[in-house]
Amino acid sequence: MLAVRLDEGTERRLSELAERTGRTKSYYVREALQQHLEDLEDYYLGMRAMEKPERIYSAQEAKSELG
Repeated sequence: MLAVRLDEGTERRLSELAERTGRTKSYYVREALQQHLEDLEDYYLGMRAMEKPERIYSAQEAKSELG
């Protein structure tokens, strides 16, 4: 279980969205957190890949390798 404190404006927006859509505030917080975690994981995976460069192929080498 996790408790999160939101500023008044964010809490109001979240409450209004939940009320208009018939979903719970927890639903939207969970969805937002999952999406943000995926974005962060992709970002850090990309950053790590850039830290250790692999071999770069020329266009001709790529054509030869891939046929």
